[in-house]
Amino acid sequence: MSEFLDLIKKRRSVYTLSGECAVPDAELQQMLEELIVAMPTAYNKQSTRMVLLLGPAHKKLWGIVADTLRPRVPPEAFGRTEKKLDMFAAGHGSILYFDDTEITQQMKKDNPQYAENFEPWALEQNGMLQYAVWALLAEQGMGASLQHYNPIIDDAVKAQYGLPASWMLLGQMPFGVPHNGAGPKEKDPVETRFRMIDTL
Repeated sequence: MSEFLDLIKKRRSVYTLSGECAVPDAELQQMLEELIVAMPTAYNKQSTRMVLLLGPAHKKLWGIVADTLRPRVPPEAFGRTEKKLDMFAAGHGSILYFDDTEITQQMKKDNPQYAENFEPWALEQNGMLQYAVWALLAEQGMGASLQHYNPIIDDAVKAQYGLPASWMLLGQMPFGVPHNGAGPKEKDPVETRFRMIDTL
């Protein structure tokens, strides 16, 4: 089995995180910068955006989520929600993923024959980036999960961190050294999900 496949299998959703980091913050920043530059994008439009939140900026994110959800979640259910958000806030940091819609919209105008494809392509290229970061974190001995409290937190997040209005939030990834590894997960038989066809 290749090391690459071993790494893919190692990547799992991990929710119980510590505030520790397996690598220095400066090294993590450099790896993420290299990764976003290396990721493919449709037409090389490079509309993917990523923000690394550490320290108080990381904890503030989950406070924003809690404040946004509190009036929307029934009081009897909010305790469970708050407990989950506290687990994310306990991590070392969070990574925010965005698409710069100004670029995506311009690509639609410049390439009208493919206009309807650019928004799906933006999601696909962002998903590739998210997965690559997730695998990188796993390789470094860290756990993470991918959360989607967008779009209801978008305006507050952009205002808090001074981000452009054209950036559309697509995901939030809290990470840190895991307290516990991910448990076993049931998988459908591969035969129902994959086919090889070599004759006509």
